[in-house]
Amino acid sequence: MTAATQDYFNASVHERDPLVAQALDQERSRQQDQIELIASENIVSRAVLDALGHEMTNKTLEGYPGNRFHGGGQCVDIVEQAAIDRAKQLFGCAYANVQPHSGTQANLAVFFLLLKPGDKVLSLDLAAGGHLSHGMKGNLSGRWFEPHNYDVDPETEVIDYDELERIAENLRPKLLITGGSAYPRELDFERMGEIARKAGAHFLVDMAHIAGLVAGGQHPSPFPHADIVTCTTTKTLRGPRGGLILTNNEAWFKKLQAAVFPGVQGSLHSNVLAAKAVCLGEALRDDFKIYAAQIKANARALAETLMGRGVRVVSGGTDTHIVLIDLSTKGLIGKQAEDLLARANITANKNPIPNDSPRPADWVGMRLGVSAATTRGMAEEELRALGNIIADLIEAELSGTADDAVTDAKAKVAELARRFPVYACES
Repeated sequence: MTAATQDYFNASVHERDPLVAQALDQERSRQQDQIELIASENIVSRAVLDALGHEMTNKTLEGYPGNRFHGGGQCVDIVEQAAIDRAKQLFGCAYANVQPHSGTQANLAVFFLLLKPGDKVLSLDLAAGGHLSHGMKGNLSGRWFEPHNYDVDPETEVIDYDELERIAENLRPKLLITGGSAYPRELDFERMGEIARKAGAHFLVDMAHIAGLVAGGQHPSPFPHADIVTCTTTKTLRGPRGGLILTNNEAWFKKLQAAVFPGVQGSLHSNVLAAKAVCLGEALRDDFKIYAAQIKANARALAETLMGRGVRVVSGGTDTHIVLIDLSTKGLIGKQAEDLLARANITANKNPIPNDSPRPADWVGMRLGVSAATTRGMAEEELRALGNIIADLIEAELSGTADDAVTDAKAKVAELARRFPVYACES
């Protein structure tokens, strides 16, 4: 072996690419020193990281276990089949496709399977908590299909199922979708399944955000009410970035395989499949059920603390990991609050609330999520402390004393981060 070959195989990222290495080190420190309250993020286990960084990433494959378009796939077959079997066991379904590279890719595969260009799709409005892959104009789902939306009740800010039924029966969509990225309340899958059947529509549940709560028994399952279910393996399921497609419809099994490959994507990500298998195995453990229950308790504690401090929480609370706050009553927009929290090392994101402006720059909402903080081991006491820190910062911004409040908040956040470290075994 030549010296150049040895260097290629053995040099670390710090030796080979100092620029990238520095960014990686800074990201590790950022995750340790900040409190992550972005609802779409979580912290994977060391076991998941091991799988993601494994040599399996070198293997290119197309097709499915036992029927590949390349040789040498026997080890990938093992991990993909494990992921399939674990997903079916975890969610109580007959079929699972674990290859989608993301939740959006999973949704696109469902559109590829069930719809023709121009077909009507009915989904939750983006400002009410829906998702761009459910028919937003800027997304392929909104360009190739005819998107329509249902909304939440303007008073309760929860889905009005009677109004949804009226819309669906008049519209007669080909596909009814529920789920999204910022709806904080429990979804009535049984009622929505009935609505879909009455309207002659297929019923898709996108449980990307709540998959971990479903797996942990803290949210009703979409089965047997949904025709087809998609989700991500990140967020509350706390796995790698990727998607799943689940169904009990036997007639769709082979068609779904073709819808994913070659329908909407090419070769699979072998190392990510291994990481998916690991996280699905973790979610089958009893301790995951404890984790899921703690997520809900923590979200309630955060919401109640904020409301007790005069911060308006959309829909008056939460049934999930999401706490969506309305800053309009404080005269702030979401970006202001996001930047303010970032100064104190709390990460969150601006978000639309029901009936918000279509312009992201004008959104008055901010979305908070407790999954990552819960993974770190924080419980109700810590989430109440975080709620008070956030309320203090908002009040200080209004009174013109934000600099002093940020200094105090940073110290409190640093103490929380120190008490609840990430990957504590690392130097």
